[in-house]
Amino acid sequence: MTTSAAESLWLDGIAPSGFPALKGDGGRFDAVVVGGGIAGLTTAALLKEAGATVAVLEAGRVGTGVTGCTTAKVTALQADTISRVRRAHGEERAAVYAEASAAAVEEVARLASRNGIECELERRPAETFAAEESEVGAVEAELTAASAAGLPVEAADEADLPYEVAAVARLDEQIQFHPVRYAAGLARAIDGDGSAVYEKTRVLDVGSGQPCVARAAGGSVSADQVVVATHFPILDRGLYFATLRPSRSYCVAMRIAEAPPRAMSINVGTPKRSIRSAGDLLVVAGEGHETGSSEAQPERFDRLEQFARGHWKAERVTHRWSAQDPTPYDELPVIGRYMPGSSRLFVASGFMKWGMTGGTFAAMILTGLLTAGAHRWAAGFDPQRLTLRRLPSLAKHNLKAAQLVTARLEPAEAGSSAEVPAGEAGVVRTGLGKSGYFRDEEGVLHGVSLRCTHLGCLVKFNAAERSWDCPCHGSRFDLDGSVLEGPATHPLGLPDPGA
Repeated sequence: MTTSAAESLWLDGIAPSGFPALKGDGGRFDAVVVGGGIAGLTTAALLKEAGATVAVLEAGRVGTGVTGCTTAKVTALQADTISRVRRAHGEERAAVYAEASAAAVEEVARLASRNGIECELERRPAETFAAEESEVGAVEAELTAASAAGLPVEAADEADLPYEVAAVARLDEQIQFHPVRYAAGLARAIDGDGSAVYEKTRVLDVGSGQPCVARAAGGSVSADQVVVATHFPILDRGLYFATLRPSRSYCVAMRIAEAPPRAMSINVGTPKRSIRSAGDLLVVAGEGHETGSSEAQPERFDRLEQFARGHWKAERVTHRWSAQDPTPYDELPVIGRYMPGSSRLFVASGFMKWGMTGGTFAAMILTGLLTAGAHRWAAGFDPQRLTLRRLPSLAKHNLKAAQLVTARLEPAEAGSSAEVPAGEAGVVRTGLGKSGYFRDEEGVLHGVSLRCTHLGCLVKFNAAERSWDCPCHGSRFDLDGSVLEGPATHPLGLPDPGA
């Protein structure tokens, strides 16, 4: 167990997967998948099943990005998601979303069985509950929408929780599992027989010619088709940064005196509390906020711990972690052709905090599009869908670009880097620009330019995770400026020498 309680439960004790970095000309494949998370690996696995040769290019290690920092629930009952889709798009698309989600649950079970993946996969009920009377209407709306969409959801008298709730919707035979072990199993199934998995290979650019060429710092590969499954699309040509809202959520795992609940539960209100077991541990998630906001404070972990201690006999926190999720402006993932008319470049993103389910059905859709040119669910998730809601949403989302000007007018937080105390961050103005510094507990100073390498917004310090986060489009950088999450693909620059 980790002693610092600062690592994802799913990443603790995981041995290196051992796939090489791409060097030089990696050759040509039928398809290249950029991103080694749940969506990318499932897509590659299904394409290989269909007879294609596939290369997976992962910037870090497979399964250790957002896939390794989730609550790892695979379920068609996702809080109030189906009722929200129904309100935004009508009954037909809500039914498609529900059908795709239910199929994803079974696909995960099939792939785990087919490939002999030991990933602690367990069938469990999923519950959506109302923590108080004001949330009852939302639970009832989800019951109605899910039932109309064909899911066997039922109202329950009580939740599998040690406290009373006001209403419960339940869907049996859903899945919880160990996401990193599952991802590693998929990667092993993909690698070999003409296909390959590459780690430590950050893709910097993808050409959409014939063939498509994916270029990384160490080499390149080519293919007839490319899928960008990098959680947040890294190629700006589709303008996805303008239609996806990034947000962060937090998670703790705790050892408790009693047996943890069997059900996977989540409430429909705020503050959000998502609950599951992991062996004999209790896992609680929630406390979401927009990426790059001043709300990213360590107290969010404390609130989750306090909630757990208020309802269970908690002994100690074993792990703390967080994840980032992009949510589309219109409440549906984006899955399909990267740009209008594209026949070679595809994308999957925007799973609205339900990436284990959404990433799986995205792979099912993409496999149909790449191998047969069509899939019956595809129209509902088409990235090029256009509604009257699009323009005001784009305008609202991109008002954040005003930070390019207004953030430069804010007062600096320190006169010089020498004033930054140990364990804290500071911002120093240098002419028309700004530099950011963090001094660790040993007194070592870490400095970066605050200009995000994606589109130039100013990053802000995330005290909860000690990272520099971009409030415009969600890119995140380590203390030394290296990229933690896209859409940025290049590290932050060095600070001004005068700071």
